[in-house]
Amino acid sequence: MHTRHPRFRLLLVPLAVLALLASACGGDDDGGDSETAPAETVAPEEADAIDLDGVSLTVGSKDFDESILLGQMMVIAAGEKGADVTDSTNTGGTNVARQALESGEIGVYPEYNGTGWTEHLGNEDPSSDPEELYTMVAEQDLETNNIHWLGSSEFNNTYGFATGPDLTEENGEPFSFETMATYLEENPDATVCMETEFPDRSDGLVLWEDETGYEIPQDQIEILDTNIIYTETANGNCDFGEIFTTDGRIEGLDLTIVEDPGAMIIYNVSYTFTDEAYQQNPEGLTELSEAILGGLSQEKMNELNKQVSFDGEDPADVATGYLEEIGLITG
Repeated sequence: MHTRHPRFRLLLVPLAVLALLASACGGDDDGGDSETAPAETVAPEEADAIDLDGVSLTVGSKDFDESILLGQMMVIAAGEKGADVTDSTNTGGTNVARQALESGEIGVYPEYNGTGWTEHLGNEDPSSDPEELYTMVAEQDLETNNIHWLGSSEFNNTYGFATGPDLTEENGEPFSFETMATYLEENPDATVCMETEFPDRSDGLVLWEDETGYEIPQDQIEILDTNIIYTETANGNCDFGEIFTTDGRIEGLDLTIVEDPGAMIIYNVSYTFTDEAYQQNPEGLTELSEAILGGLSQEKMNELNKQVSFDGEDPADVATGYLEEIGLITG
């Protein structure tokens, strides 16, 4: 793959409230044969019809691989469609990226509906239906903050747990939340590795404990850096590791996701735009956002994340390859 460098420069672009495609694949996908994951393609006439000439857009993202990759998709696709684009991806964490959007420092960045509902809008008890949650977040954020949510991914990057190959083989099948709880209760030396925030987040460990009725003792919890959790789970030093369900290292390290009955909050992604950015070309920006996100199934996102997080490929190269695959840009 090669990297495209379209016309990059300035800022701006938000979005309209449109709900489309969104049925969350749960965290029970353990990777599969993702190298052959098909992506929904864009009809040539639809791709050719998107014209962003005259649009100036600064694209941001959060500071982890998936968000940077999604940001690069917007950078490259918008540039190819004629926009004057400034690449400000890897903006920072959730709060930093959102503040940059609200201040107009960036015009767009990818955000998750679950995060929008709980963190940015301060709500509780999000819907477990991805289309309903998207609509509720999009309407409220537009009314309250003049932020537009465009497009909605099929993939759902929620919190979950995984096991390494040895424990999965020993168990004979993937664990469920219930059998994980039983295993921990029957094996007091077993460990669950988590990142610092997870035990205290309202969308974290408490949802697993509410679902199973089992409170994990402190001596079974080990706090580790997010990146280390994956490798320590793979080599068996963590019996269970907290993970993000679309992380590319799940497949790369042969981890198996613990089956979630629907307890964890859903996190489908949209592109969030300032109103100033959005109003430059509402139709074109909506069509572009939907076209990018339309091909991102759970399997496809896992595959692309693996290329970046495990194989070490450049996010811009991976983004370019994906956009060419779906026919949004030409090689």
